[in-house]
Amino acid sequence: MLNLHGAATAVVTPFKDDLSVDYEALSNIIEHLITHKTNYLVALGTTGEVATLNGEEKQKIVRHFVHRVNGRVPIVVGIGGNNTAAITADLQSFDLSGISAVLSVSPYYNKPNQSGIINHYKQVAEASPLPIIIYNVPGRTGSNMTAGTQLEIAKLSNVIATKEASGNMEQIMDILAHKPANFEVISGDDALTFPMMCLGAAGVISVVNHAIPSAFNEMVHLCNQKNYSKAREIHEASLALCGAIFEDGSPGGIKEILNEMELCSTVCRPPLHPVNEELAKRLREMI
Repeated sequence: MLNLHGAATAVVTPFKDDLSVDYEALSNIIEHLITHKTNYLVALGTTGEVATLNGEEKQKIVRHFVHRVNGRVPIVVGIGGNNTAAITADLQSFDLSGISAVLSVSPYYNKPNQSGIINHYKQVAEASPLPIIIYNVPGRTGSNMTAGTQLEIAKLSNVIATKEASGNMEQIMDILAHKPANFEVISGDDALTFPMMCLGAAGVISVVNHAIPSAFNEMVHLCNQKNYSKAREIHEASLALCGAIFEDGSPGGIKEILNEMELCSTVCRPPLHPVNEELAKRLREMI
């Protein structure tokens, strides 16, 4: 079973100027994250611009992760969408060898009701050969999975966690208070990771720890050790950066920092775009 008590990174997909995937840069980013003790990596997430990748690219990127990581840390792969039948088919056909779990976002755009969301995840869980982490991010999907809905989905035997990015602390506390023992809550919001972990969350799937992996990972580990005083210092020191990287779209912000660190270009696939120059300058100064 994947140990979710730690800091993971939702890894960017670096691109060359011609918009092709830059596998050399991806290798360098993976090494950077593992060297700084990231507990596990997430490929093909929102931060990885999965919506603009074709099927062949997705398979190739996942195989690259598996080859490069070579068993040093677990890998989670994002397989989600708003067509339940297509997702279940993908889960049965995708080469998931070397992968520990699947991150599956709540259906976006369609705006299903809560019963529809529960039914969607029942079918996804039944089709998946791997444990499932559900993902609630209303700001992107257009619909919220309520606490009651997530707790109902948590009863499914191979659903092991929720990545919670609703920003609704009352909802998050409700899930934490009533969840099964074998179901974890993972922060999907860098800025809220510290308060969520103080309340019992297991860890984070982070974007900012591309930029400050040693510090942010240490904050998560300190929280798991219940050393909240020291963890709070890191939380407060990183809070401005956590906000700034999302200010003009993601992953444009974190790619600006990774470019400053000479790890990848700022190129995003349309419709995404690099951040505005004022923010780019500020991010370079902050890092």
